[in-house]
Amino acid sequence: MTGKGSGKQPARSTDPKDYQNVPRAIAVMAKSFSPGHTIAPHAHMRDQVLYATQGVMRVATAREAWIVPPDRALYVPGGLEHGVAMRGRVEMRTLYIKPGVAPGLPSKPAVLDISGLLRALILALLEEPVLYRQKGRGGLVAALILDELARARHLQLVIPMPRDERLKRLCKALLDDPARSETLDEWAQAAGASARTLSRLFSSEVGLSFTGWRQRVRFHNAMGAIVRGARVGAVARANGYESASAFTAAFRKVLGVTPGSLRGG
Repeated sequence: MTGKGSGKQPARSTDPKDYQNVPRAIAVMAKSFSPGHTIAPHAHMRDQVLYATQGVMRVATAREAWIVPPDRALYVPGGLEHGVAMRGRVEMRTLYIKPGVAPGLPSKPAVLDISGLLRALILALLEEPVLYRQKGRGGLVAALILDELARARHLQLVIPMPRDERLKRLCKALLDDPARSETLDEWAQAAGASARTLSRLFSSEVGLSFTGWRQRVRFHNAMGAIVRGARVGAVARANGYESASAFTAAFRKVLGVTPGSLRGG
């Protein structure tokens, strides 16, 4: 993966392993994924910025899960095991960042709001050779990317996951199908624990009530429909709200952004 910054560049690898030992602060990879594609749990030596210019990703670790819409990105510190599932076709642009290369970068997973400038910088670095000139355009772009990442706004788009195996089974089932409407009493029999125990576990392990956790999962699931162009009113009704305005207010209170903002532009 060498290049001299002039002439036609060789095809860029789509294998993440090829970017872990590049002698540069940042290495960027472009890759397309078909709808429904999944990447099994894995970890990288470098910090990773999972950013999609198109499509929605669900990223999960043992303790948390995120839905990442377009023009947002998930910062994943090096060494943290995570899996990825594609919601629709995804055009991913992944940054692999040398750990500790710059101050202010997230020390734990965080969803970042990608500004227009940061988006342009990521795409600009893709135009450079993987071994870009550190004192040339590539080095300047990389330095600006690091600065913009440190300044990026953090969004509360996380779904906390429990450790308790009984509660984990319940949560996984709801993540797979957020439309499921069973009450906590109904879930109790399948989980092998009383509703009172499950309620206590929700509070102690994820910091939310069962209703609050399920609402957050449903809102995250609604992002995919919104990004694909579904009307907010239709998404609101599918989530049990009588009006788009009530849904928008609740969505913003929980996730910190409005449904319409997910479409960008």
